[in-house]
Amino acid sequence: MSAGSVGVSARWEEQYLCKHHASLNILTSKTGPRNYYKGKNCLSTGRHTSKGKYILIAEKLPKYVVPDLTRFPLKPYVEHSTPKNIP
Repeated sequence: MSAGSVGVSARWEEQYLCKHHASLNILTSKTGPRNYYKGKNCLSTGRHTSKGKYILIAEKLPKYVVPDLTRFPLKPYVEHSTPKNIP
């Protein structure tokens, strides 16, 4: 094996490893280990019991503050046929 071929294989290996590590940055349940569970980045709303049931805790449930929209003039849906330039 000549010195030139060693340099070529080292460069190829370096490029391969860079691409290989870049693909490992995004870890999904398909690319991770067999027992990897990523979840959906949300907080737990309760706890598991020893019998396998799940108990919701009221303090952990999200509280949404929604304003009263009974007399609001706008509607929640806009049709596709609505003209874009309304005077």
